[in-house]
Amino acid sequence: MNKEIPVYVFMGFLESGKTTFAKETLIDRGFNEGKSTLLLVAEEGEVEYDTALLEKNNIHLELIDDTNLTDEHLLELGSKYKPELVLIEYNGMWELDKIFNVRVPKGWTVVQVLSFVNAETFDVYVNNMKKIMMDQLRNADMIIFNRCNENTKKSEYRKSLRAVNRRAQIIFENADGSVDNGSDEELVLPYDITQDEIVLEDEDFGLFYIDAADAPDKYLGKHIKFKAQVHKPSNYGKNEFVPGRFAMTCCAADIAFVGFKCYYGGTKNLIDRDWVIVKGKIDKEFYKEFEGEGPVIFADEVVKTSPAEDELVYFNY
Repeated sequence: MNKEIPVYVFMGFLESGKTTFAKETLIDRGFNEGKSTLLLVAEEGEVEYDTALLEKNNIHLELIDDTNLTDEHLLELGSKYKPELVLIEYNGMWELDKIFNVRVPKGWTVVQVLSFVNAETFDVYVNNMKKIMMDQLRNADMIIFNRCNENTKKSEYRKSLRAVNRRAQIIFENADGSVDNGSDEELVLPYDITQDEIVLEDEDFGLFYIDAADAPDKYLGKHIKFKAQVHKPSNYGKNEFVPGRFAMTCCAADIAFVGFKCYYGGTKNLIDRDWVIVKGKIDKEFYKEFEGEGPVIFADEVVKTSPAEDELVYFNY
């Protein structure tokens, strides 16, 4: 039986803080506890590693590039170092398929993917390299914004990232080293959350989805009315469906259907892709994809209607 070898993947563009975090974690905090560790670096950033210091701590540095990120090379490195721990500092400019399609040696198990973001350049990268950045953020288990200051739009970033990744822990590290989760500021909502009934305009669905997924408790017991399309997953029960919308999560080529489970006695009469007006009450239950609790809707009425003027909803930063 093969012993499990944990693999940690660090993602992010140049100057995002990957190398600094790896150095602090491995050396200053002694993360590897002296175990044989293989550190694979796919790009050379501003901060360079002290190879002698790494070897002193039983950490073996190997550079990887387009030519040697292969099944065979990783197998050779596994045989050479027999690592008990593997860290991969991934090249921020590479598509993720490059690493996710590589067959790693037996026993290597990815246990955490961390995505690092320089808060000072985040908007620039989002505007110019949105697809690559969103792919990294979408696949991360933890997202770390560093170089934050009083102008960093922490709450806005945190809320918006829920559109592409509902499970990741999001951390903001300030210049003074303090850390917070960016949840102190309330997002300004286009509907009145204090009312017993929330009526969504067509363009408000995306923001409702993000906010309710992030903070389901504040919607508990609220009545809601909104326009959506019908989706009936094959694994759902006869009285369950998802009223939702197609959302552009990063670019025209990246459109996903988003919505919450809905319980409704007349589900059998609904047809996939039909547009409906849903009236119901919000509760919550465990979602596997949320890795926690999320909203559900108990519908009193579902009525067929005309399509929204713009069939897509958008998540803007």
